Amino acid sequence: MQNERVTSKFTTGKAFLYGISVCGLQFFAGYVNSFQTQFYSDMYSALDAHIFYAVAVIILVAKLLSCIADPIIGSMIDRSNFKKGKMRPWIAISTPAIAFLTMALFIYIPFGNLPGVWSKLVMYAYITVTTVAWNISFSLADIPSQGLLSLLSQDANERNKTAGIANVLKSIAGSVTGVIVTFVMLILTKMTGKDSTDFGFVKTYYLVTAVFIFVIAGGLFILNYFFTQERVRSYTSKTVSFKEMFVELKRNKMMRLVFISILIGFSRGCVGAVVVQAGGVLIGAVKIPLLSDLLAGGEALDPTSNATWLTGLTSAITSMISLVIVPFVNKKFGEKKTFILFALYGFIIALAAMIFYLCVPEGSPMRGGLGALILVWVVEFFVGFMYGTHGYSPVVMTADIIDYQEWKTGERREGVDYAILSMANKIAGAFAVGFGILMVAISGYNSNAVITTKMQNVMFLAYVMMPGLGCLLAMIPILGYKIDEKTKITMRAELAERRAKAEAVQE
Repeated sequence: MQNERVTSKFTTGKAFLYGISVCGLQFFAGYVNSFQTQFYSDMYSALDAHIFYAVAVIILVAKLLSCIADPIIGSMIDRSNFKKGKMRPWIAISTPAIAFLTMALFIYIPFGNLPGVWSKLVMYAYITVTTVAWNISFSLADIPSQGLLSLLSQDANERNKTAGIANVLKSIAGSVTGVIVTFVMLILTKMTGKDSTDFGFVKTYYLVTAVFIFVIAGGLFILNYFFTQERVRSYTSKTVSFKEMFVELKRNKMMRLVFISILIGFSRGCVGAVVVQAGGVLIGAVKIPLLSDLLAGGEALDPTSNATWLTGLTSAITSMISLVIVPFVNKKFGEKKTFILFALYGFIIALAAMIFYLCVPEGSPMRGGLGALILVWVVEFFVGFMYGTHGYSPVVMTADIIDYQEWKTGERREGVDYAILSMANKIAGAFAVGFGILMVAISGYNSNAVITTKMQNVMFLAYVMMPGLGCLLAMIPILGYKIDEKTKITMRAELAERRAKAEAVQE
């Protein structure tokens, strides 16, 4: 492949541009992961009171089935020969696909008008097909988006800085998604005079929000096609298959450790799957002086509808702080020690919070309303720090592993390695979402349920303790990670010499 020669300097501004584009992809993921099951509950619970159980299984199976697409996508990327680069054109291709499919997930269809058992069969068939298709489109966007990081610069420090910036912006995107939903809810309430108690209003609000996400997220994500440049040339053109991925995992120990770490630490992602439901169970409707007057005409704010951003507010702040801190800690101690430090912190703080919550008696002000909101904010403030390495470290490690394998074997395998990373994230995400929704179902929650202490304890377990346990489990494989700073210095020097020779030959 003959990529264009890039001579311009890789600046911090360009690193931010990459991060802003990644932020757009996170808008899609944040909206779907947080609101998909709540949408089904609001729209179709009349058809099936046990829809949470069914959706948990469907999303799990759909996400696992969509993994079949990962090696196919990785193969297409590795064999591609576009003039605009290896990764960037795939971002342009994937943007409209994920944008339109995100809207398709939130279009209400009156399945109840179908006769008899057909109403449920067609409803669940539609949910399954659209969920599988959305996850395939996400892989089509995610693999080249992550793979682009390894081609932005030959300097690992610049890549690490870029990954840090991208993860800060991704964390912001996760919080802003809830703000967008709230904004749409408030605007529609002002325009129509209706609220979340009206079925037609709720149906419209989900769709309008999806359109907002379509415009904002799609516009940001495609920036990487128009404004970024691939500075590392890649000449790989091998087919990626499941067999090739398994072979790569077998021979590439470092990639195998990252893969296993993501899988066994899947419960770190439970928080995103239950955040909306957790707000309803742990806090419920709450009146906040001045804020309720400003945003809800003096009425209570509901973290499942007109104030979804309330839950997760302080964890978003501390997550962003930790994402700023992590690159500096990482530079001093290395990926391995940094990962272990944050993992141990996450487990200890989550366990302490869980024990404390179990001791809160029934009827306590901390079991509902403003007191509960303050408790959740305090817990989230400390828990939020544990997510600092959650998205940052695997991406940085994979970029280093690609260089490490090139140094050892002479081959760069961006397509296959990032397909492995994407598949690991997808499988872990499937288990996280499926397990989280299952915990919601086990708790007995639905939009009409009477909140009980048992329900709250189960939800707190899913919302706080399970992510902490996931941090601890994810740490175990990383104990064997061996690409330290000394190794990086040696391999960077030798790779720079090889690349200079390759450039001279190409000229």
